[in-house]
Amino acid sequence: MTATATVSVDELLAAARGLALAARWEQATGLLDAAAAGLPDSPTRAVLALAAAEIAVDSAWYSGHDNGADRLSEVDEDALDGNGRWDLGFARLRYEYRGKLRRPDPDLRDRAERFAATAPDARRRGWAQHYLGLIYDNVLEDRAAAPAHYERALAGAADDDLLRREALRHLGDHAHEAGDHAGARERWQEAAALGARAGLVAGTLSQQVLLAVLARDTGDEPGAVALATEVHRWAEAIGAARIAELTSGFLRGIDPTQPPPA
Repeated sequence: MTATATVSVDELLAAARGLALAARWEQATGLLDAAAAGLPDSPTRAVLALAAAEIAVDSAWYSGHDNGADRLSEVDEDALDGNGRWDLGFARLRYEYRGKLRRPDPDLRDRAERFAATAPDARRRGWAQHYLGLIYDNVLEDRAAAPAHYERALAGAADDDLLRREALRHLGDHAHEAGDHAGARERWQEAAALGARAGLVAGTLSQQVLLAVLARDTGDEPGAVALATEVHRWAEAIGAARIAELTSGFLRGIDPTQPPPA
């Protein structure tokens, strides 16, 4: 049987991103690669390569498989429009952020500020603000400066459930650090629901790990262990190696909200 239906680029991108959210990262990039293979160098091919690169950058947080640098290098920046060039530059910053954790680099903050200032719309500006918060939290280790950026990200999220999830996840982390268990629970539960509504399978599992942390902190060790055990089982089943590693550590008594020892 031969399929002859034509799929638009927007439909193809939506399908690939849906697969990626469902933790089918290889299928997502494989779909984009197959579509791009028959195309000459063109704006469409560059858009498909950019989407594959963004998926690679995002999936590394969960899968532990990092080919983001290779994917980013394959994108023809000159073939992209202004929004695409912003997205590519921001994907590069997001990729570099992972390598800068707890290695203070003010230049990364300055670049994120430029992305916030030049964002072509409120949603992209919200994502840039969110990464400013992450950089203050986890690169510059200036915890007091981060929450204001998460609040700005939340204000600019509109109907972007993934951005709202990220902002609430990290605002919950600050509430948890301050001993505000009720505030942390409210934000983390909403973040889990938003991730589930967006179809973010691995991210929803990672959010459940934080709820297990909160259960332990409030004295419900059996509940914490039961939840973490199930998350570990599910993470292994979908190939989310980094979440499986987190839950394994949690079950050994390691708090995943604390930085690892030097």
